[in-house]
Amino acid sequence: MERIIEEIREDLSRRIAVAADRLTDRTLAEDPAYAALLGRAELRERIHHALRQAVEGLLRSSRGLPVELADARAVGALRAEQGLPLTSLLRTYRRGGRLLWQSLTEAVTAHDRAALPRLLPGATALWDVLDQMTDAVAESYRRAEAAHGDRDREHRAALLDVLLDGGVGPSAAAAAGEVSAAEAAAARLGLPERGRFTVVVLAADASGAPVVPVVPAGTGAPAGGTGAASAPRVLWRIRADGEIGLVELGHHPLESVRELLAPLGVRAGVGPVVAAPADVARAHRLAALALRTSPESEGPRTALLDERLPAALVAAEAELAGRLRQVVLGPVLALPAQDRRTLLTTLGTWLACQGSTTDAAQRLYCHRNTVSNRLRRLEQLTGRSLSDPRQVVELALAHAAVLQRVEAEPATRPAVPDPRASRTPGGTARRSPRRRA
Repeated sequence: MERIIEEIREDLSRRIAVAADRLTDRTLAEDPAYAALLGRAELRERIHHALRQAVEGLLRSSRGLPVELADARAVGALRAEQGLPLTSLLRTYRRGGRLLWQSLTEAVTAHDRAALPRLLPGATALWDVLDQMTDAVAESYRRAEAAHGDRDREHRAALLDVLLDGGVGPSAAAAAGEVSAAEAAAARLGLPERGRFTVVVLAADASGAPVVPVVPAGTGAPAGGTGAASAPRVLWRIRADGEIGLVELGHHPLESVRELLAPLGVRAGVGPVVAAPADVARAHRLAALALRTSPESEGPRTALLDERLPAALVAAEAELAGRLRQVVLGPVLALPAQDRRTLLTTLGTWLACQGSTTDAAQRLYCHRNTVSNRLRRLEQLTGRSLSDPRQVVELALAHAAVLQRVEAEPATRPAVPDPRASRTPGGTARRSPRRRA
């Protein structure tokens, strides 16, 4: 093979130059991606060089030497960075391989038709060289594309962090005549300067696995991963302590976030609607507060801050919440565990039933007189009347403080079971209500 190529080298070089011209014109005419990226002179030079590299690879292969693939790898990485589709790149290499074989056969035929049979064994060797070159191009392209995607994801995450954690305040930026860090980050993420935004905070998954389906870097998608145009856009940020979503609501109501998160089956807190990227950090802080108002015992649910403001007030002031527990419910908390659990569960259920003793009795699987007796005992212990709205507020807030403390201290969780559970405080399921003292 080496001898044949040496015999036709000069003619083969001319034919390869013509093949490079033909392939360049065809590529620019049929592939808009190439036409948008490269001028004719540059593309023609790269194609010509690749064809000559293939011939040199064929010669090295015939000598038992490895094919030089550094140039092919460099081209693959460069085209990935430039954004040329891999299919376009490989199509040009395949067409170049066919043109090169045509040039070889034509050059041998012109030199000595009788030598054609000697060329045939070289066909396998040539296609092996071409396969090595295209494999090197594709592998390098994919590696560069993956690295580029990683950089994009890291950059996107950093921009989201600026919004979620707060950058330079808008007033400080305005005083300096500059765009705030939040505004700049929002612009890079394709978010409008003014709009309707909120933040979602998901409870951390015990397994550590992300709850939100992965979406392409730099894009937003509905939480369910459907990408439906009718759903708000969400930009997700996965952190060690949980997942956070910046929601661009557009014309959607805040309540639509609840439907958005329903397929995930997780606990979530949702902050208020804000109008500017600079306010996203505040929405994030309040969304985390909303999540704290939703105990794990309540199961998967979406807690909107504006629907849980009293509990949020308790969660926001740990010191005052502790004082509230002690002052309002101190005598109840001092009871033995069984009595304490019974009274707190009854109070929580009565509050959840909007003060209906009958409904509370049905939920607790006991007679309504039993509920009334327990509530009277609670009033005696706390010195507060459930007929006084102001004192009911105190009891409700104190009860919320107890639940939040239990959530923060798993070891004490059995002391206050789920008030919705269809079991008696003692843990024995009942088939029918009975009177209890």
